Amino acid sequence: MTSAATLLGARRIIVPANGIEFEVFEAGAGDRLALLLHGFPQHAIMWRHLVGPLAAAGFRVWAVNQRGYGATTRPAQKDAYSLEALTADVAGLIDAARPASVALIGHDWGGFIAWVVAIRRLRRIDALVFLNIPHPLCFRRALEQKWRQKLKSAYAAFFQLPWLPDRLLSARGGAFAEWLMRWSAGRESIFSKDAMAIYRANVASPGAATAMLNWYRAAGREILEAEDLDSPIDSPTLVVWGLRDAALGESCLEGVERYVRDLKIELLPGVSHWTPEDAPKEVNALILGFV
Repeated sequence: MTSAATLLGARRIIVPANGIEFEVFEAGAGDRLALLLHGFPQHAIMWRHLVGPLAAAGFRVWAVNQRGYGATTRPAQKDAYSLEALTADVAGLIDAARPASVALIGHDWGGFIAWVVAIRRLRRIDALVFLNIPHPLCFRRALEQKWRQKLKSAYAAFFQLPWLPDRLLSARGGAFAEWLMRWSAGRESIFSKDAMAIYRANVASPGAATAMLNWYRAAGREILEAEDLDSPIDSPTLVVWGLRDAALGESCLEGVERYVRDLKIELLPGVSHWTPEDAPKEVNALILGFV
């Protein structure tokens, strides 16, 4: 199996932050940090098309395996995946990098965490990029008011059950996770054989599926209940949205301008939830033009 570092064209380093050790894939150099946060049920290799172009543009790129993923510390307790812990991880990583500027780029769950870091102003962020993940309050509103979004999000209720989704996600070496990703992508070619081998090994590792699902069981509940997520964001913000998203409808974008003062939205017809892998040329061009 091709290594993650090789796929990313990056060097693997371990970064201590917020009391745990992060597996980070680093490319480029300098004091302009591009911090890349993956989603569920993925791995830092989801950024394999973006790391090189960002490094070539003058960024020091950190593609991070977040808490519970890859070789990053994997706490067993559900409460270790609280919104406070996950956002403190990002703040700790930024402190460890000691950058002059930060471009924070998140997809799926990585995007939710990036939103909250920015909303709560945990650290100064110079540019924000979100890929197929809405502002938490816009998501909450869509979930409450749009029946289509209720249906799309029904899987998250299943993830609240004990042990059963954990077993299903990790069964047969991560075969169900592969099916889920390929089904929602709608095209076989989005995920390379080497990338999918890493995704499957990642979710099938001991305790990994439970750690991934604990994001939903702890931070997921808090995203729906937090009362401090309406502070306006001043950082320049780009939202890139594949319109053929099986989990999140376009209604999740409604009202985002209420919370972001400097906002740009780019819609990609025919592109699935897995934006950076489904449309890498278009996504890279949009991100590089923005940051």
